[in-house]
Amino acid sequence: MAYAVNDTISNSDYNGLLNNTASGTPNAGVAARGINYIAGTGAGEYGLGQTNLTAVGTSDTITAAQWNSLFTFMNNIQNHTNITALTSTTAAAAGDVIAIKAALETDLNALAAAVAGGSTGADALTTSGALQTVTTASEGWDSTATQEVSITFGSADKMRWFFNAGGKARITVGIVAATEQGKDTAFKDLGTAIGNLDIASLATTRSGSGETLTTDGLSLGMRDLTTSYQTLLKLTSDNSTYTSNTVEIFAKLDAAVDSAVTMTIKMVATDGAADTQFDNPNTDGVAAAIKDTPKMVTTLFTITPTFGQGLSDPTYSITSATVSNTTT
Repeated sequence: MAYAVNDTISNSDYNGLLNNTASGTPNAGVAARGINYIAGTGAGEYGLGQTNLTAVGTSDTITAAQWNSLFTFMNNIQNHTNITALTSTTAAAAGDVIAIKAALETDLNALAAAVAGGSTGADALTTSGALQTVTTASEGWDSTATQEVSITFGSADKMRWFFNAGGKARITVGIVAATEQGKDTAFKDLGTAIGNLDIASLATTRSGSGETLTTDGLSLGMRDLTTSYQTLLKLTSDNSTYTSNTVEIFAKLDAAVDSAVTMTIKMVATDGAADTQFDNPNTDGVAAAIKDTPKMVTTLFTITPTFGQGLSDPTYSITSATVSNTTT
């Protein structure tokens, strides 16, 4: 039957409200994606790992409890995504006629758009402690310092659900120097300008500012990554002595998006200045470390969806690792 105001809902309509995988042209009488597809297992940019509601049989009577379970599920996802309050989810009482509601498709489509967008309005999130902290073995590298870290999920579905719910992978870059000299400061300032680099579902953000933006890949998110490294951000020092020195952040997946379980993030610090550290001792009365490079420090965090605003815990099963730590 067609999905229209004042019609009594049919079994196929109710099941469409749960399990539709398309919107627009009516499918199973419902012109919206179903709540199970939006927030249950889903596929691609849809799905949050929540427990699916059970479809009804062709001869079953749809109860007020089933109708209210749909409403509760929708309200829970609205609470997490923080979109505008839904208008179609007033509870039904036992004995009511379970009728089609005019705004239900609109509300489902709004929920679908929020989840597909990576739940950018979600604020039920918690930042982990440092999962990996990688420090260059020593000061004094002359060309590059490269550090790679990875984050792995229990399955490809769990990875999708994490990012769809507003989860992020965070990288920070800092330095360690026994005595901070000009070149150390140049690299420290680059790390400060990066700030918190947060990789979300559809985009990446930096909390820092300043320095020279050489490559801007911040429009890339997890769903844009491939199995080859792509640059998310490259900053060049605006220190007049070290304008060839850069820090660049890359990311890649271990398989095609939606099949991947691991994201690897790489930091490359480059000392392009035409100098190297002084030998010690030297005859010029100059500190041996004045042209030294610092130990670079890359730290990995996660920003993980929490369960105080309607979601239940899908258990993302996150592990992390240090992949490499080299200098040239």
